[in-house]
Amino acid sequence: MPSVAVKLYSVFFKLLLKHRLQGWLDSRAAAATATAGLFGVTSRPEESTAAANPSFGPDGVATKDIHIDPITSLSIRIFLPDTSLPRPKPHPAARSLDPPRRNSYGGITASPAPNHAARRSSLDGPGFATENGGGGGGSYGGYLPSVAGDGRHRSGGTRKLPVILQFHGGGFIAGSNTSAANDFFCRRIAKLCDGIVIAVGYRLAPENRYPAAFEDGLEVLKWLGKQANLAECSKSLGSVKGGGDGDSKRADIVDTFGASSVEPWLAAHADPSRCVLLGVSCGANIADFVARKAVEAGKLIEPVKVVAQVLMYPFFIGSVPTHSEIKLANSYFYDKSMCILAWRLFLPEDEYSLDHPAANPLVSGRGPPLKCMPPTLTVVAEHDWMRDRAIAYSEELRKVNVDAPVLEYKDAVHEFATLDMLLKTPQAQACAEDIAIWVKKYISIRGHEFSY
Repeated sequence: MPSVAVKLYSVFFKLLLKHRLQGWLDSRAAAATATAGLFGVTSRPEESTAAANPSFGPDGVATKDIHIDPITSLSIRIFLPDTSLPRPKPHPAARSLDPPRRNSYGGITASPAPNHAARRSSLDGPGFATENGGGGGGSYGGYLPSVAGDGRHRSGGTRKLPVILQFHGGGFIAGSNTSAANDFFCRRIAKLCDGIVIAVGYRLAPENRYPAAFEDGLEVLKWLGKQANLAECSKSLGSVKGGGDGDSKRADIVDTFGASSVEPWLAAHADPSRCVLLGVSCGANIADFVARKAVEAGKLIEPVKVVAQVLMYPFFIGSVPTHSEIKLANSYFYDKSMCILAWRLFLPEDEYSLDHPAANPLVSGRGPPLKCMPPTLTVVAEHDWMRDRAIAYSEELRKVNVDAPVLEYKDAVHEFATLDMLLKTPQAQACAEDIAIWVKKYISIRGHEFSY
């Protein structure tokens, strides 16, 4: 059973959430939000946030916030692990003196050379500070590296990493991609999966109802494709610059309209052909929607290719209750009655139904045939009333030969691996490691034969 601390925190959590939900459902609150929040991402002042930091901290992850849509204020936070940068070769004498260290997977990691020279790479420039410079231990300024294809990237050995689009939880009414808990979780995933994580700050209800959050998720996927195409365009400029006057003019024109929009972290290090969707709670509903739209789009979103998705305790529901929805209706943190209120706030009044395609994955007509869906890992918790419907959806995927395993964690509650007070528990760490082990099968260079 969950610990006493978890039970007490759950009671306090549900009291606050119920008070918030009831306030929003009040007729006066509904009238106030009818014209408020039509544009922009809603923030919740009581949530603690973590500031972006372009320096590689002790965990070896740098972060940057970007607003990619001026109309809706759709934002993302990029998590870049330092494994994307070329490593200096340790001095031979240092290798002989320092014993090897074992990593968490049992492999051998070479010890760093003591007092090694300042690290410089193909990213050198005014936006990159070396370890011994004034940048505070490897600051990655955010506006370099150059993406003009000048040949330095090939010689410098920068790595192309897979991209993980992450959608936070919160019942569509709370949560943030920049919250302290989400920041911690995304840093952990970036390191374990050895990939670039893009946390999506989608619009929240009730100010922005369905399909706003789902459209934001799809918009980020399209933006990622545009970034990849702009980066390729910028690289081609390196071959025309320095030519004749006509070539130079063409390069300047493309620079003006294209290269200025390129996000350098992604241009230098992201491999969009290895894209994974990772959704937490209601974020899993968004991830599943985006995966379906990616299947429908096919080559239209190239070079982006969704090779897998991870649904962590998805926020599924339906009009006909499952066994867990009856037995665990009053379970920890998010009980069923409060989640129904959240669905009322999220879905438009004329579309409200627990069998809405956004809520129930087992209804027909949700999109392309299930056999076209990418490999799907589902994480469920023993004491979560949503578990049975998530398992049933996974079973439907397996019936059409989609790789769709289920990881069920005993004595676990909803959001056991992502909630602020539970993030540092051994169970949360184990869950992240289990996700990384499965995901690496599909993001490895040789893993594409398993994708749809």
